[in-house]
Amino acid sequence: MENTMRTIGETARDSGLGVSALRFYDRAGVLVPARVDPATGYRWYEPGQVDEARLLSRLRRTGMPLADVRLVLAGWSGPDTGLVRQLLDAHLRRLERGLAEARGEFSTVRALLDRKENPMTSTRTAHAEAAVPADALAAALDAVRFAVGTDPELPALAGVLFDLEGETLHVVATDRYRMAVAQAGAAGYDGPRLQIVVPAPLADAMRALLAGGTTARLGVDGDRVSLEAGDRQTGGLCPGHDFPDYRRLVALPAGRCGVLDAAAVGTGDEPCALTVVDGVVTLGGSDPDRVTVNRSYLLDAASALSSDRLLLELGAPTAPVVIRRRDAATPYSLLMPIRQDA
Repeated sequence: MENTMRTIGETARDSGLGVSALRFYDRAGVLVPARVDPATGYRWYEPGQVDEARLLSRLRRTGMPLADVRLVLAGWSGPDTGLVRQLLDAHLRRLERGLAEARGEFSTVRALLDRKENPMTSTRTAHAEAAVPADALAAALDAVRFAVGTDPELPALAGVLFDLEGETLHVVATDRYRMAVAQAGAAGYDGPRLQIVVPAPLADAMRALLAGGTTARLGVDGDRVSLEAGDRQTGGLCPGHDFPDYRRLVALPAGRCGVLDAAAVGTGDEPCALTVVDGVVTLGGSDPDRVTVNRSYLLDAASALSSDRLLLELGAPTAPVVIRRRDAATPYSLLMPIRQDA
């Protein structure tokens, strides 16, 4: 029989649903495998269930509630599809109402934005210079580069924020799903807080100058930023994009802290569930407070921090995970959780 059936891995590959999603839908009674080996726990699916899994994936992408998905699948193969059509039509009407309401809210928000009497004070200055240790700036750029956004619809995230205030230069990047923050000391600047988004290619060119240097000089002149290290220099224009207020995004309530061995994360694209047990972060488990994250994103953060043992702070299952080295407060990363049925 097993020769005509498909493993959970094969079903995942052919349907577009992840293995963890198939396990979730099994536990939820939505798509139950045709057979589960009582000795090994291996799940086996009939060939026809691949089509059901594809249908399930499509319905969930539309945001259909799980209860309705269960009824659609139950009625899909029956002779009377009236209930299925009613469920699809009802969900489409909900989506259309939701879109209309969203359009109305967006119009209101845009009107409020247009009527703002006191526009945000620009954090730019006409001219500024600061001396930054080359090795510290190199380490900061290395710690955040992985989180730079690549979505062409969000050009404000396609670079690295340089946030200079007092004797500290914060370096920040985010693609919405993760954020990385690092810092380096700065000297010689006593002006107001200065923020400028450096495009990723220019940030990479700056990083290339810093090998073997001792001190780098960062300069800002209007929309132009430059970096000089020794006898080498690079610079370019920075579009006037407004970067998100990262200080608000990193102001999180305290969570449960634990140490994670990065080698235990493994590899692959399957979501990774994290739980804190006695000060140690473990993978998997059925703890209702577990936080599920993108495994490859977690590995990216570990690699950027150059540490095999990380300190993780887990809040609610819907709160960002904070990732840092055990011996330093910065640099650190925030990783947005994903739905446990994703």
